[in-house]
Amino acid sequence: MGLSEAQLRSGIDALGAIEPKFAVAVARVGYPAPRIRARGYVTLLRTIVGQQVSVKAADAVWRKLEAQIGDPTDPAVIARASDEDLRACGFSRQKSGYARSLAEEVLSGRLDLDALPAADEEAIASLTRVKGIGRWSAEIYLLFAEGRADIWPAGDLAVQIEVGRILGHETRPSEKLTRELAEAWRPHRGAAAIFTWHHYGAGVDAAPV
Repeated sequence: MGLSEAQLRSGIDALGAIEPKFAVAVARVGYPAPRIRARGYVTLLRTIVGQQVSVKAADAVWRKLEAQIGDPTDPAVIARASDEDLRACGFSRQKSGYARSLAEEVLSGRLDLDALPAADEEAIASLTRVKGIGRWSAEIYLLFAEGRADIWPAGDLAVQIEVGRILGHETRPSEKLTRELAEAWRPHRGAAAIFTWHHYGAGVDAAPV
């Protein structure tokens, strides 16, 4: 379960107190809506299905899974499906490997999505053992599905762009600089990330310096 509306607003208000330029940006574009996903296997499988395809195409693949191989919310269904079955549902060879990796990690108990490590970096490490789940996907899962308040996806291009715009930088800060700038925002970096995506979606060209 992701950050609730109350938690998100509280985090953004705290962020605005730390860095007044965020408070100015909130006054300009308002608060974002919560971004919430279900905790567990299905959300991660949908992440894999949705990689590098449109939402419409990903939904079509999911419907084919349900129709041709059974309930995809059960990792055993993916584990016993043949390559031909998965290809018929729209999986590439690479995505088939990713989906199997996720199913095997869950079925073996090596990945317990109900008991990920409390430390964020350890949780990210657990998730990225799954083939096809990189750091960004792991961070998004922990923020949207677990509501971890201090997750900071500094490698996200939109986050970098909007941090630069909100803070009045002339150029987009690098991932390294984006990470450094946010150190002062702990433990509210998750709210900061969600706000930057909201600011990006609002189409604001630049923030006043």
